[in-house]
Amino acid sequence: MLERLQHRLGLQTIPAVFFSSALIAVVFVGLAIPFHQPFADFFGFLTTWISTYLGWFYILTVTSLLIFLIWIAMSRYGNIRLGADDERPEYSAFTWFAMLFAAGIGTILMFWGVAEPMSHFDNPPLEGVEGGTRESGQLAMNIAFYHFGLHTWTIFALPGLAIAYFAFRHKLPVRISSLFYPLFGKRVHGPLGWVIDIIAVLGTLFGVATSVGLGTLQLASGMHYLTGIENDHVTQLGLLAIITVIATISVALGLDRGIRRLSQFNILIAVMLMLFVLAVGPTLFIMRGMIESAGSYLHTLPWLAFWNEAFQDTDWQRSWTVFYWAWTISWAPYVGIFIARISRGRTIRQFVAGVLLAPTLFTIVWFSVFGLSAINLELEHGVDLASQVQADVSVALFSFLEAFPLAMFSAGASVLIIIIFLTTSADSASLVIDMLSRRADQRSLVRQRIFWALAIGAIAGTLLLAGGFDVLQNVITTLGFPFCVLLAFMGIALYRAVRADYYGYDIKDMAAGRVPTPLNDDSPRGNDNPMG
Repeated sequence: MLERLQHRLGLQTIPAVFFSSALIAVVFVGLAIPFHQPFADFFGFLTTWISTYLGWFYILTVTSLLIFLIWIAMSRYGNIRLGADDERPEYSAFTWFAMLFAAGIGTILMFWGVAEPMSHFDNPPLEGVEGGTRESGQLAMNIAFYHFGLHTWTIFALPGLAIAYFAFRHKLPVRISSLFYPLFGKRVHGPLGWVIDIIAVLGTLFGVATSVGLGTLQLASGMHYLTGIENDHVTQLGLLAIITVIATISVALGLDRGIRRLSQFNILIAVMLMLFVLAVGPTLFIMRGMIESAGSYLHTLPWLAFWNEAFQDTDWQRSWTVFYWAWTISWAPYVGIFIARISRGRTIRQFVAGVLLAPTLFTIVWFSVFGLSAINLELEHGVDLASQVQADVSVALFSFLEAFPLAMFSAGASVLIIIIFLTTSADSASLVIDMLSRRADQRSLVRQRIFWALAIGAIAGTLLLAGGFDVLQNVITTLGFPFCVLLAFMGIALYRAVRADYYGYDIKDMAAGRVPTPLNDDSPRGNDNPMG
C-alpha cells in the first residue's frame, strides 16, 4: 500500500521510514496546538522522570564515548582512511571547518555565548560558591566550556566517524541503520533498520526544530532591539516563516551551491563580530582569562565529566547538562551524516582531531570573548546583565552588545549571523533527513527535501506556540534518550568493525560475528598495509 502511495506521489523513498516519520510529525503538530497544556504537562513529567532516574546514563555515555574517540584516534586504527586507501579529502581544511561549524552549533554559540556564562555567574550550581563573584565567574567559564567543548563534539563525531567509515570504506548506505551492520547483519535492511532510521529522522526533526525555535526567540529579541517591533508570537512566527522560506530555497540549490557558500560567508561574519568585541572590550582581561579558563577547564574536566549531583540535593543538571546532552544527541544523526558527507578521504585520526579539537578551540575562544567580557561588565562596570539574562535568556546577546560602541551595527550583524546559522541548520538537516529516508540507489528529489524543510519549520512553530523555551527543553530531553542508547551500541559496532578491518576481514565477516583474535596482534591477516 505504501509503495502504491509513493508511486502515485512520485517520491523516491523507503516508504516505511518516510511515511512513518512524516505521519508522526503531522500528528504531533496536529495535536500539540489544540492540546498545548496537556502536551506541555506530559513532556514535563517525562523530562523530570528521565532526568531523575536516567540522567546519570546520559552523562556516563557521553564521557565514555569521548574516551573511546581519543583512544581510537591514537591507536593503530587511527590511520585507517574513510574511503579507499588512496582517496584524499574533497574539501580544504578551511571549507571543511566552516561547513561543520556553521551547520553544527553556530546557532547554539550565538544563543548561549553570553547567556550561559552569565547564568552560572549569577547562580552557580555548586554549594558554597557565592554568585556574582570572581570565583563564580571562573566556575561559569568551566561549565560553559564543558557544555560546548569536547563533550558536545564527541556526540557529533562518533556517528559522523561511523557513518563515513561504513559508507565510504564498506559501501553501505548513508543511513544510521548501516552503523549496526556488524551487530545485526542484513537485518538492518529490514524492519529493524527502519525503526533505527525512524528514530534518527525524528531526532533530527525535533532537535533541529528546537534549535530553530531558540534561534527564532533570539532573533525576535534582536529585531525588537533594532526596530522596536513587539516580541510576541506573531513576530516569532513571521520570522520563523522567513527562515523556513530561505532554508527551502537553499536546500533546493543543494550542498555545494547553497550550504557551502552560506557557511563560508557566515563564519567570516561571526569571526569579525568576535574580533570586534575582542577589540572594543576588555582585551587584556579576555586574553589572560582565556588562557587561565582553558587551563582550569582541562584541570576540572575529569571531575565535571562524571559529576552527577550525588552529594547535592539539587536538580540543576536536569535543566542544563542533561538537556544539553539530549539536545546535542538529537542532532547527532543530522550533524553526523553531514560531517561524514564532507569528510570523505580523511583518516580516522585526522577526522577525530579535526572534529573534536578545532571546533572546541573555537568554542573556547568564542566563550572567552563573549563570556569574559560579560563577566567583566558585571564585576568592573556595574552593568546588570545577569538579571536581564535571568528574565529572558534570548535577550542576553543584545543587552551585552548595548554596552559597547556601534551597538546597532553589531546587533544588526548578529541578526544576520543568526538568520544564516538557522538557515544552514534547517537546509542541511533537510538534506540529511532525505538521505535517511531513501535508498542509496534512489535520487534525492527537490520536493522531498522541501517537505522536510517545511516540517522543521512547522514543528519549531508548534513548539513555540505550545509553551516556548520550557517546552523546547522538555520535548528534546525526552526524545533524545532513545538515540543516546543507540550511540552506546554505535561505539561497540565501530570498534568491532575497525578491528576486523585492521586484520583483513571483510564486512560479511563482521556481520557473521567472526571477530578476529590472532595470536600476534602485530601481524594483520591478508593485508600488507592495513593502515592505508
